[in-house]
Amino acid sequence: MIDPALMQELRRGTLVLAVLSVLKQGEACGADVRVRLAQACLPIEEGALYPMLRRLESQSLLVSERRPEGSRLKRMYQLSEAGAAAHTAMFEQWRSFTESLVHLNGGNQ
Repeated sequence: MIDPALMQELRRGTLVLAVLSVLKQGEACGADVRVRLAQACLPIEEGALYPMLRRLESQSLLVSERRPEGSRLKRMYQLSEAGAAAHTAMFEQWRSFTESLVHLNGGNQ
């Protein structure tokens, strides 16, 4: 059996790209990002997602705005211009890595 920590390391490296991919489709609150990731078989815990969203915002890859919804404020996230550029670059790099790994495995996926 494969060590779960090793699998977690691989997964962790793709989650930022996955979050940016969700937000490339349009603005969303953290809960909606979490649902979309889960629907894509990439579940993420709240304790990992919200710090990541704050970090991406501090890196100017996301912008957010608090909006009233019912009796509370909901923070809506969207890609900044820099975030859209980062998404494009990261996606191309991910694609290149994937092609290389397929090649290294003899073309078997």
